[in-house]
Amino acid sequence: MHEASLTQVLKVILIVLLIYFGLKLIFRWLGPIILRWVLKKIGKKFQQRFSQFDSGREQQRRQGEVSIDKKPKRKQKSKNDVGEYIDYEEID
Repeated sequence: MHEASLTQVLKVILIVLLIYFGLKLIFRWLGPIILRWVLKKIGKKFQQRFSQFDSGREQQRRQGEVSIDKKPKRKQKSKNDVGEYIDYEEID
């Protein structure tokens, strides 16, 4: 069975700490750059899908044709009273 000496244990702990803090610094510097790149790609995909949807909708309309888009009618709120409000006082 192998026994670890104090210097070997300290060396392993030092290596682990250096790797941890090194990765922490790298992600702090490169994290915003990577995040910006990912968000640009997502934005491009969204823009492509939106333009495909919009162009398909324009092709359905013919030139010179007039179309009126109406808002959907709102449902009227019911005027039923829930109950009568009764004011009361507490008696001690």
